[in-house]
Amino acid sequence: MSDSTFNQPKAYTLHLDDKLLELTKKKLELARFPEEQTDISDDDWGQGAKVKEVKRLAQYWANGYDWRAEEVFSTTYRYLSCLLRLTRFQARINADFNQFKVTVDIPGYGPQTLHYAHQRSSHPDALPLLFVQGWPGSFLEARKIIQPLTNPPDSSTQAFHVIVPSIPGFGPGDPPAKSGFGPMLTAGAFKILMVDVLGYKQFVTQGGDWGSLITRSMAMQFPEHVRACHHNFFPCGPPPWYRAPLTMGRLMLSPYLYSKREMESIKKMQYYQKEQNGYLKVQSTRPQSLGFGLGDSPIGLLGWLVEKFHEWMDVANYQMPDDEILTFVMMHWMQGATPGLRYYKMAFAEEGEFSMKKSFAKYFNVPTGLSHFPREISLPPYDWVAWVANEQFRREHDRGGHFAAVECPELLVQDLRDWFSSDVVRSAMQG
Repeated sequence: MSDSTFNQPKAYTLHLDDKLLELTKKKLELARFPEEQTDISDDDWGQGAKVKEVKRLAQYWANGYDWRAEEVFSTTYRYLSCLLRLTRFQARINADFNQFKVTVDIPGYGPQTLHYAHQRSSHPDALPLLFVQGWPGSFLEARKIIQPLTNPPDSSTQAFHVIVPSIPGFGPGDPPAKSGFGPMLTAGAFKILMVDVLGYKQFVTQGGDWGSLITRSMAMQFPEHVRACHHNFFPCGPPPWYRAPLTMGRLMLSPYLYSKREMESIKKMQYYQKEQNGYLKVQSTRPQSLGFGLGDSPIGLLGWLVEKFHEWMDVANYQMPDDEILTFVMMHWMQGATPGLRYYKMAFAEEGEFSMKKSFAKYFNVPTGLSHFPREISLPPYDWVAWVANEQFRREHDRGGHFAAVECPELLVQDLRDWFSSDVVRSAMQG
């Protein structure tokens, strides 16, 4: 591949082949479902996704859900769809996102094609903001925040140029052809995208789930470019007792010294380790074996993801509409599910100074802001974070979960505006 083929973006329109849609419908019609045990209540998700809920969604997927209405931006099609199903028409992916694909040459790996959305603001002082999603999400996580971030209500509110890349293998992102593509290499690929392709020499980042680990790696590897970062998910453990005896003493006396919020966070993390991380063990060890089932069965993938949405979201305050659930599932169904599962294997196999395993305990000095939502699966105490991050901003909310940009976009948008317009960040951008 010649140098002239790299770093040359081409406009992209998302469109799935009719054959895949027809095959999906056939598979849905032929599905078998497990039986729920009679003594398990309707609100008990302890065994996984509820059969009744998956059946309901599967029936709608087969007989009501319209993928073409989700992807298309044709004015005529939109008008007809609205007439036929006024309450269900939600999204137009190709109208909501200016999408592109570009091939980059990643040091130590080679060529990789990236999918990304890029929405520029008309405001002269707009900051470039890289938004990185996680699993089982996709670039669609940013759809509710792009417009308020690029077009704020007045000139005194911080505006952003928003860049939303797909992790390769998620949604329209081309899956890596070779092994080894985890968060460390993704960080390098996204740096090339921001600096060499788009020309943003300095920028800020927002990450949740994998996006948090990817942008942390970017801040460690490329602090001259990443000038400030924000996270709504920040996994880390306590520092070694011999390096931080006061922090360890505080942990040992946590019932007396931790705030109510911190105690709830510890319980949440313990519950996740005990009850919710089975997927992590499988996907980080034998993702391809799992992929035979989830990549071939839309019901299997639906059940696997619906359980995550239910367990990780603040369902008391936000219920995903059916169209939103199925469109999120489609982002992984279109790739046969396996690339998204395999990313876990690649992440845990990384080696090197900036590998994911090292990043949990490695300090980085880039100014960092955190937003804490009560249903998030990892909300470490502030003195744990202080050992690995230069935390300069923290805001705690009384609602929201793992998918903040989807569940409570207005809260996340306000936090991004407030943090990235602060004197700390302004000074960092001038440095």
